[in-house]
Amino acid sequence: MAPLLGSVREAVGDVPALLALARDAGRTAPRPGEGSTARLWELLASVTAVDVAAGRVLEPHLDAVAILAQAGALNREGSKISSEAPEAIPGAAGGAWGVFAAEGPGLRLEAAANGSGTYVLNGSKPWCSLAAQLDGAVLTAHLADGRAAFAVNLHASGVSCETPQWTSRGLREIPSGTVHFDGVSALPVGGTGWYFQRPGFAWGGMGVAACWFGGAVAVARDFTAALAAAADKGREPDQIALAHLGETDRIITSLSAYLARTAERIDAGELSGSGAWSEALRVRGTVAAAVERVQSLAAQNLGPGPLAFNEAYGKRMADLSLYIRQHHAMRDDAQLGALTLKGDRSW
Repeated sequence: MAPLLGSVREAVGDVPALLALARDAGRTAPRPGEGSTARLWELLASVTAVDVAAGRVLEPHLDAVAILAQAGALNREGSKISSEAPEAIPGAAGGAWGVFAAEGPGLRLEAAANGSGTYVLNGSKPWCSLAAQLDGAVLTAHLADGRAAFAVNLHASGVSCETPQWTSRGLREIPSGTVHFDGVSALPVGGTGWYFQRPGFAWGGMGVAACWFGGAVAVARDFTAALAAAADKGREPDQIALAHLGETDRIITSLSAYLARTAERIDAGELSGSGAWSEALRVRGTVAAAVERVQSLAAQNLGPGPLAFNEAYGKRMADLSLYIRQHHAMRDDAQLGALTLKGDRSW
């Protein structure tokens, strides 16, 4: 992993270089549920600890490759479509991929069968990160009987990517805009509802949390390094700073153990049924809350200085703050509470 992390450090801010690294990593990275989930999550966390945006580039590519593999669409190298309609996404199979499943008010993407094993997409899809720089995507679209997943070549005729007015200071190199589809051919990936019902949907959600965790580890390291540097100059940390560092240590250590244990359970087949999504909600909620707490502890102790003058630290804090907003906070907790009330709990 060390060579990859070194390459990520050199490529910070260079999206084409990061996408190239993602493509390379996708050829050998473990897939969730195949016996090395912990190693996959360690990869995601480690890359994100170097640069949050780099993790944000890597995670969806690896998720797309895993989704296609789960559906039987890609071979192990992720470079060849082996379904009945390989011409549906020419040129995209060996490229950089994204996953677009978000919905938005006033926007709808619809799919219709064309009788040749492929489907035709018409409509618009919001929150498509880096769409103009990707080669292919796994996305969800509406059929008459529900939503289904499809693989599509983003360079195909009929695909147009809006340039978003991205004003955020976080993840500035990864804007998310709307993509429009006008009669674009797409390959079905699983049947209606499969994308959301498969265990891999929950596993992928936990993989995102592993990225968040990596960002928290990096902030904790920033915090520790700043206290150590101050001590070297004769300014020893006071009891409050030490208490906050101790709390940070507890949080990081507990999360690490929780993620490792959850990865083991996935590989053991314990999270392949209805309980997978409940555990994903627990993992994502626990990690998101912990990330915000670690950020708060570091910011309170380090003050405005590094936010104003330390580019790497300021970028990390802004990137991470936006990234964890993929978590739906109390709404996800409400969903978990409903599942808990129905008996989906271990206590």
